Order: sequence, then structure tokens, then C-alpha cells
Amino acid sequence: MKGIVLGVGLSLASSAVMAQGQQGDPKATEQWSPAVPVVAPGAFAGWTAPADAVVLFDGKGLDRWASVKTGGAAGWTVADGAVTVKKGTGNIQTKQSFGSYQLHLEYRIPANITGEGQARGNSGLFLASTGPGDDGYEFQIMDSYNNPTYVNGQLGAIYKQTPPLANPARRPGEWQTIDITWEAPRFGADGAVTRPAFVTGYVNGVLVQDHTEVRGGTVYIGKPSYKPHGKAPIKLQDHGDPSQPISFRNIWVRELPERG
Repeated sequence: MKGIVLGVGLSLASSAVMAQGQQGDPKATEQWSPAVPVVAPGAFAGWTAPADAVVLFDGKGLDRWASVKTGGAAGWTVADGAVTVKKGTGNIQTKQSFGSYQLHLEYRIPANITGEGQARGNSGLFLASTGPGDDGYEFQIMDSYNNPTYVNGQLGAIYKQTPPLANPARRPGEWQTIDITWEAPRFGADGAVTRPAFVTGYVNGVLVQDHTEVRGGTVYIGKPSYKPHGKAPIKLQDHGDPSQPISFRNIWVRELPERG
């Protein structure tokens, strides 16, 4: 979820998804049924980077990342081979821009997580960060282990668009994997979409999105739509939950040729 954290009361989150001037009911785009089946994942199997990959985070530093808020150095905390969201620093994104790609990352929800619904371990992987005021296209990261919420907002969803095919979430405190194939959208000279974006995604080795068509950029209120863009950074979200800092490690990407 981006913008408003639903839990005990309502509080304004730090996401840029809820831009000034948006009006309407965010619940209008929440889908609650049918329920997503729970699938127990197999043993942890994180992949080390292949020879042709761009290593975005190797556990040592954030040289390949920048702060979205300031454009300067990424302000998240690096320790013990992981990078952890730091309160108040905002989202971070890659300095390099990408078209279509294969991406791997590992994440961990704090073992002592509290809250419920969207206010529980919420973060996001933005597959293409398309500019100020537009977060791009979000693959949802949150704690969906015994934590009901609207199905197009749970772990593995294309946020507020397509629910995942399964819920393979591990317990909080355990490392988990996300593997993505992103086919970037294409636009004509007039800015019209000539081919939409597609996402194939696995969480903990379980297929959750199967060449899913993306209907446009992620929005918290209203319907998604496309705005023309070229190659774009990959972004990780600081959702504004200071007591629930999510950690990441082993992030790498392989650029893919564009399909005809």
C-alpha cells in the first residue's frame, strides 16, 4: 500500500504515490476476493549473481543507489551484509536506468513485527521509477504471513492491479527471495502505448505473476494509466513505518534485449 497506512487509525505515509490533488476513495480499487491460496515455500534458495549481472548491492555499500528525496547518497543503513530502511530518509533508487531485465533480491521482515493489514512490514519494489510524482510500477512487498489484507495489495501483487497467484510468505525474521522478469512498456512518437509492460514474478521460488500485463503506473487512488518514458531506475520504498524497518541483500539485475 502506498500513501495511507491502514491499521489502528489512519496516518499519512511518506510515499509519493499519493500526490497532492488526488481525490476519491482509495477503497474503490481494493480487491478482497477471491482469497489467494497459501503455499508453503521450499527450502531457502537464494541465487548468487551470474557472470553477466550488474550487482546492485553486494552487502558492502550503496554506491549504485541514490536518495530519491535529495538526489544525493542513499541514506539507508548497511550492516552485516544487508541494507535496512532508515527512518526519515525516504526511498532509494538505482543510479543506473534499465529497460527490460531479470532481477533478484532478498528481503527480511523484522521478527518482532507488529500491526496488521497494510501497516505490517510494508515496502515495495518499483520496477521502473518513472519520475517525480510518479512512482512507476510497484511489485508489493509486505508481511503476508497470517496477515489478511486486500488481495491486490498483498505480497507479490502488482499493487492495486493484479493479485498474486499464491501466497508463499515465510515467517517474519526469515530471509525471503523475489525474482522478477520485467518487460518494459513501449511508446510511440505520440506518447501512446504500443506495447504494455509485463511482469513475471516469483516469491520464495513460487510463481506469483505469470507474464502479467501491467495496466499502467501504480496509483493509490483511481485507475492506473501510462505516461511515456524510456529506461528508468529501479526503486525500493521507505514506506514510513519506522518501527518496522525492512532489510535487503543480494540484489542484482541482468539487462534483457527488447522483444520485437
